[in-house]
Amino acid sequence: MKKLKEQTDAKIAEGRKANPDFMKGVDAIISKAKSFQQGEDAIKIGEKAPEIELPNPKGELVSLSSLLQKGPAVITFYRGSWCPYCNLQLRALQAKLPEIKALGANLIAISPEVPDGSLTENEISKMEFIVLSDQDAKVASQYGVAWEVPEFLLEHMRADRKLDLEKINNGNKNILPIPATFFLGPDGIVKWTYVNVDYRARSEPDDVINALKNLS
Repeated sequence: MKKLKEQTDAKIAEGRKANPDFMKGVDAIISKAKSFQQGEDAIKIGEKAPEIELPNPKGELVSLSSLLQKGPAVITFYRGSWCPYCNLQLRALQAKLPEIKALGANLIAISPEVPDGSLTENEISKMEFIVLSDQDAKVASQYGVAWEVPEFLLEHMRADRKLDLEKINNGNKNILPIPATFFLGPDGIVKWTYVNVDYRARSEPDDVINALKNLS
């Protein structure tokens, strides 16, 4: 299986070929965001992760503390099931899920999408890890990875993708998480992180597994 970076690089190349002007605009936004070091407020290695209590697709509240009682946790923030880069990442994580579970960890994926009937029908909800809904991006903010999406990208979503984020995210129309992954020990202390404001770049599942092995 190809590395996740190879898959996302191919997706970026595909986008550049199909819509070069849009991708140039994205490059400019990401460059500006990096110049302001957006994501620098994300929780760091050695810090205690904030508690999480969010609904799953069935509307049942799931807490981080209850999951940590069973062992370490890998938390990944993603933009939504509509995001092709998120789907690539989560498929790659799903493929590695047996290894993650064998190392005693739970995998938790968090996005702002509403946990209703439509969510239970998408590909992500059928995967075998825990999917939670952070509709108001409060948890993303606590973890330091909430991002106010520039109007250039919002207009692309509205006009080109026909996406109504306000509806998808139950009123939250412009705050999305920076794609980020955190590995927490059973004590809730952050052991490893990956945070990148460029939503086209994602952590490699093998890096997550290596971090889990190092804890073991």
